[in-house]
Amino acid sequence: MVDEQLREALATLRGGGLVAYPTDTVYGLGANALDTRAVHRIFEVKGRPTTQPLPLLVADLPMLKQTAVLVSPTAETLAQRFLPGPLTLVLHKSSWVPAAVTGGGPTVAVRIPGHEIPRALSAGLDAPLVGTSANPSGAPSVTSAEEVRRQLGGLVDYVMDGECSGGRESTVLDLTRDPPVILRQGAIARREIERVLGLAVAP
Repeated sequence: MVDEQLREALATLRGGGLVAYPTDTVYGLGANALDTRAVHRIFEVKGRPTTQPLPLLVADLPMLKQTAVLVSPTAETLAQRFLPGPLTLVLHKSSWVPAAVTGGGPTVAVRIPGHEIPRALSAGLDAPLVGTSANPSGAPSVTSAEEVRRQLGGLVDYVMDGECSGGRESTVLDLTRDPPVILRQGAIARREIERVLGLAVAP
């Protein structure tokens, strides 16, 4: 069943469609991040301003390094400790990432999810996957396919069935600032990050 769903989801994404999928945090709404038209559809479906950057999910560390530039030793340390998992790192984006994804800004929010489905989708695309939550902007995040269908209806081309293993959004850490700044407190506590880095992190 999972393999069948993955094939259907990948075919949808390769055709420029939108897919809702389970993750280790909440349900995600995905598109091929390198497909600008599909990225614009994400903004339309969510009712999200195009100036508000979209987070990305990637299959592995090599793809993360392709998505960002100047991946620092600090980023490497955090990736080794917390990824795959619910930590999103804000890094300087590479030219590989379209400006539409980042709202025209110079940074990108990226993580390696601790759930096999989004990793498999990214690997199958050989590209980052848009990793925004599958709900209208301003509405609560959801953790089931039924809730996705209820909130977004027929606006999504394919909704995968599955379970979210976490249910809480990822912690977002901006590593383009010194010291690093937590932009959103999520599943990983600030004290855990500080313990690993051996330095204070701004809340």
